[in-house]
This record gives sequence, structure tokens and C-alpha cells, in this order.
Amino acid sequence: MYRLERNITLDIDPIILWDFIATPRNLDQITPPELEFKILSEIPEEMYNGLQISYEISIPLFGRKRWLTEISEIVPGESFVDLQIEGPYKHWRHFHQLLPVGNNASCMIDQIDYELPYGPIGGIANRLIVQNQLNTIFDYREKTLRQIFQ
Repeated sequence: MYRLERNITLDIDPIILWDFIATPRNLDQITPPELEFKILSEIPEEMYNGLQISYEISIPLFGRKRWLTEISEIVPGESFVDLQIEGPYKHWRHFHQLLPVGNNASCMIDQIDYELPYGPIGGIANRLIVQNQLNTIFDYREKTLRQIFQ
């Protein structure tokens, strides 16, 4: 099992940031264009526990993949989890958390626990490819969130 953690502080009220990240449709705004992210399922304006979201994503060197996640463990205004039900990973759990910082800022914490299929080959793929791809995705996400909110 591998873990990727990211913390970013934004000069935005946590309520406004929550409204943005709790809207599933906003995910495509913060996903790098080269991943060709496409939501396939009907989604509501706001997420809820048990919401399943189906989408396709283009993974460099691996091609186009379908992915199904379920939203759970929602603490309104604070945190939620998206868990892969079907997709390219053996296991994927993404914990999102917002913490207020000072008077009008937010710390957004992403904690991703993941495992790749194929045993030792998956471990090699993680070191050579996947870890770097995930860092690139979350670098893009941070840059885009800073552009949107600052």
C-alpha cells in the first residue's frame, strides 16, 4: 500500500472551498487536460453518501480506463472519502479534508492510500511511473485551485 499526501493553504473561506469541492462536476476543472477526464454518469449538484460516479480517464502508457468511485464518510463542510469501486487500482481511497486557518483561509488535505495490481510488477510501475503521474496530477490541482481562488 502506498500513500500520497498533499496539503495546500488557500486564502479562501472554508465554506466557499467546500462548496467547490463538494460539487462533483468541478472535478474536471482541476484535472489535467491530458487525462481527458469525462464523467459518464448523471451527477447531482451536490454529493451525498453513497453517490457513485462513473467516469473515463486516459492514463499515459495505459490507455483509456473506466473508473467508478463512491462518495462516503461525508462530514459536511469538513471532509469526505472517495473510494474506487472499479478501476485501474487494486485499492484507492482518497480522503479529502478542509481545515480553517486563521480568519479567512483553508488548509485542504488530500490523503490517498492506493495499491496497484500485479504484485511486484505493480510496485515497479509505482516507482517508475504511477507515483510521478499522481504527483503531476496533484501539482496541477494545486496550481489550478490557486488560480481559481487567489
